[in-house]
Amino acid sequence: MKTIMKNETGIALFLVLWVLTLLSVIAGEFCFAMRTEVNMTRNFKGQTAAYYIALAGMNRAIGELIRNEVMPPKTSSTEIPGKEEEPEDEEDGERWRINVDIPPEPYGEGQYEVRIGNEGGKININGANQSLLKMMLKGFDLEEQEKSIIVDSIMDWRDKNNLHRLNGAEDDYYSSLPEPYECKDDDFDSVEELLMVRGVTPEIFYGGLRDIVTVFKPSKRGTRVGQGVRLVKSDAGKININAAPRKVLLALPSMTEDLAQEIIDYRKKSNFTSLTKVASLVGTNVYNLISPFITLETSPYFSVRSVGKMADSRIQQGVEALFEINKKLKKGYRTVQWRDSFQDQEEPSLASEKE
Repeated sequence: MKTIMKNETGIALFLVLWVLTLLSVIAGEFCFAMRTEVNMTRNFKGQTAAYYIALAGMNRAIGELIRNEVMPPKTSSTEIPGKEEEPEDEEDGERWRINVDIPPEPYGEGQYEVRIGNEGGKININGANQSLLKMMLKGFDLEEQEKSIIVDSIMDWRDKNNLHRLNGAEDDYYSSLPEPYECKDDDFDSVEELLMVRGVTPEIFYGGLRDIVTVFKPSKRGTRVGQGVRLVKSDAGKININAAPRKVLLALPSMTEDLAQEIIDYRKKSNFTSLTKVASLVGTNVYNLISPFITLETSPYFSVRSVGKMADSRIQQGVEALFEINKKLKKGYRTVQWRDSFQDQEEPSLASEKE
């Protein structure tokens, strides 16, 4: 009898322990699920807040760009060598300039960091001449023949006729491909079209070419003649020295790493307001070689990259867009491209495009 009671007590104790273990597992799973949901909710809230902080930075940048267009800063003439540069009016306030590091601005529960670029600092594949197109390929490990094929094929792609250059390509080449298509014989509408051009491989395009080219030509600028205004041909075949990224600077003839860095360091403090200042910085010999390819003309197309970051968190979201800034437009600007990115703990990248 005592043995039976001991067995029953042991079984009861085992059942109690088993139930307690089961309840512990269930409670632990519930706590884990709740913690996961809380973290997901907090991250989603942080991501959403960071995204709208990035939007705030984007809107601020648009306002600054419109301000620069409506009330352009005073600059010295680019036509008169040796003319003294006029300082900007102190009441004008500090402006957001292109291609420089803009200090982070606090907003809400975080801050936004904005970077502004200008398409005038890139090589325009719709307006660049043969020399500039060849310079464009300077930083790539290509044979001279490969460069000639790409340059001639780009010019054949955008010209209006069906006659190909020595190393170029027209319909006869593209129609012989496994997946045939016709040569466009018109301007490039996007830089991605380069992937359709003979000689331009994905390795070349994604290896840096797409970062230094544009398809947006500067507007024709007005020059006063008597009582009227005469439109002057834009510098579509030249590079804005104030907006050119390092890769584009290094593509210029006789440009060295040291000289490119000197130009970048100068731009951190102020834009070049005369080409004579460029000449004094790089030296007469180098300037004479690069002068046919550089300008101070700014394109009306600006790229803006805004990153919203939460305070005391690694969460960040980014927005990147391309705008045309023109005071003749109803709002003073129009959106040409818009791309959102939804990434944590990483720099934003272009992910989707809205027209």
